Amino acid sequence: MEFEPVIGLEVHAQLKTRSKIFCGCSTEFGAPPNTHTCPVCLGMPGVLPVLNKTVVDFAIRMGLATHCRIAAESRFARKNYFYPDLPKGYQISQYEKPIAENGYIDIDINGSQKRIGITRIHMEEDAGKLLHDFGESFSRVDLNRTGVPLIEIVSEPDMRSSEEAGAYLRKIHAVLRYLDICDGNMEEGSFRCDANVSIRPKGRNEFGTRTEIKNVNSFRFVEKAIHYEINRQKDMLLDGGKVIQETRLWDTAAGRTISMRSKEEAHDYRYFPDPDLLPLVIDDDWIQRIRSDLPELPDTRKHRFIKQYGLPAYDADILTSTREIADYFEACVRLGAPAKPVCNWIMGPLIAVLNTMEKTISNCPVSVSHLTELVLLVENGTISGKIAKTVFEEMAESCQSPKEIVHEKGLVQVSDVLTIESLIQDVISRNPKEVTDYRSGKEKVFGFFVGQVMKASRGKANPQMVNEILKRMLAE
Repeated sequence: MEFEPVIGLEVHAQLKTRSKIFCGCSTEFGAPPNTHTCPVCLGMPGVLPVLNKTVVDFAIRMGLATHCRIAAESRFARKNYFYPDLPKGYQISQYEKPIAENGYIDIDINGSQKRIGITRIHMEEDAGKLLHDFGESFSRVDLNRTGVPLIEIVSEPDMRSSEEAGAYLRKIHAVLRYLDICDGNMEEGSFRCDANVSIRPKGRNEFGTRTEIKNVNSFRFVEKAIHYEINRQKDMLLDGGKVIQETRLWDTAAGRTISMRSKEEAHDYRYFPDPDLLPLVIDDDWIQRIRSDLPELPDTRKHRFIKQYGLPAYDADILTSTREIADYFEACVRLGAPAKPVCNWIMGPLIAVLNTMEKTISNCPVSVSHLTELVLLVENGTISGKIAKTVFEEMAESCQSPKEIVHEKGLVQVSDVLTIESLIQDVISRNPKEVTDYRSGKEKVFGFFVGQVMKASRGKANPQMVNEILKRMLAE
């Protein structure tokens, strides 16, 4: 029997506000435990929450960026459950009336585009964090994160493979970063994902029993966890078993999902409108003000790069995958570097060195001006492409300018015709057999001559001139 996966994702994104959603406590990461707390976020008796307006602005920005309808009136609700990291005994969230609904984003899969629906986007507060000491009979709780503002972005169950889920997650991450409303740091928990996975026989409309994979913290692990869960459910059904609706965790070390608890339904949380918070009313002027302030988003920028700079779709997709890389590329072009060569340097050596040095484009050791200078040195024939790679490696290590490196190491490309002719004549005279082979039709020997000339010039000879002059002299 052939099965079809049905996948939906719930993304929790921490918003980049200085203070929490319902109080004035700091949202800064890494502070000593329980130092960013107050009676409001600790749930002390008699306190009242006050909504942070910036949180609403950011939620509207994400709603507009994902083509959602922004609700004229939305409400906060209490989501009731007991857990040690939830001091009030309930989480303030939104349920029946979220701030944004019925949107979508488009993803690229194997060269074609697919639209993924977004059911809703709602605001809520984060819970605290439990700290478990190995071998101890107790756990500690840090409530610094309690009350930190989140938006939850709930997709439609439109994804049919782990690859589609990964593409959707990366696109949501990119949009949040372009909007500058979430730093997207998965290691610090600023961007988290729950995956709902089920399978059904191909051709059937009814959904199968779903499992939820909780709090996966990397794109690669999300794809691996979903892929594993699809196969686990297939094996279970083919063996005559039943899939149980439950919440599962991804075990990175074992490479598998493990059961955590039975899956709750909405009624288990006993949602009801929060009596301490008035309905949130958003007028058209508020929406239009935010719409007019939206930046150029990834898809729009990608299409502009294709049209304006003549880049292939694949290159434009890579360059616009993050706002920082796209900004870096355009800054180089503005300084006079040709678009395609800059694109090649960014997609190849630059990204490779960032990965090796475990850096991002934001703290890149190669500045925009230095990469531009290097590209122009190659374009005007001062150095060859091969020498440029050596210069780039030195730039990444020393942060020197390419001109300084070329001058210090004497790497200027040789483009003098007489000098190159002399090198070629010497190579020809030392290799009479290969000359005879070439002139008898064995044209592959030509590469041997080019290599010998470049070796003799210590890589400095202009490759284009070497090829042209070598062909002429071998034919004479």
